Amino acid sequence: MEPDTFRGDAGDVYWRRRMSVLVGALVVVAVVAWACSSGSDGPAGKSSAQSLESPPADPVLSGLPTISPSPTASPSPSASPSAKPSASVKAVAAKPKPRKPGMPCERSELVLSLQGREEIYAGSAQPGFVYTLVNTGPVMCTADVGPRALELLITSGDDRIWSTADCVSGQDGQIHKLERGIPLVRTVQWDRRRSAAACGKEGQAALPGTYVAVVDGGSLRSRKAVFHLR
Repeated sequence: MEPDTFRGDAGDVYWRRRMSVLVGALVVVAVVAWACSSGSDGPAGKSSAQSLESPPADPVLSGLPTISPSPTASPSPSASPSAKPSASVKAVAAKPKPRKPGMPCERSELVLSLQGREEIYAGSAQPGFVYTLVNTGPVMCTADVGPRALELLITSGDDRIWSTADCVSGQDGQIHKLERGIPLVRTVQWDRRRSAAACGKEGQAALPGTYVAVVDGGSLRSRKAVFHLR
């Protein structure tokens, strides 16, 4: 055998061995790489990846509206415990003094009414009237019921015809006790003649026409009674 031939066979064997060693090293590297990649994809890897992600939103809670905290409202001055009550609250209403029997009647406690006997008076018939005074107060009271204090006045338009306050003789004032709910009844008859404040001659006869009668007690006044003379 020639020397070149022996060298050629020995060189091939050398390179084949070197190639086997290189392939083996690549296989080891591939196995190690595969082991590392599979370990990172295992449960531990998944749990670490999931820990970095935010938890999924609850579908029930996500439907609720977001409420922002409102600023704390300061207490109003009226609600403050240090607020002082007003003077009107402190003031105590004065109680009215109880009414005693026999005291003068209050005007607000009296009711005055008037009624004519007829509406038409013909010939020589004299008009007549009835007036009443009632005490509506809690107790008995006193009032002046004289002809001037309770004046029955007859007019025709603006013409003053007759009055019970004209030519009064004797004592003018007449203080009367008015029991609660018991009316004072007075009757008055007119002679169809004019009257005057001064006493003297007889007044003139009233002419046929329409007349109005009313009882005037100053701040107390009855309703009007209209009648006619024929």
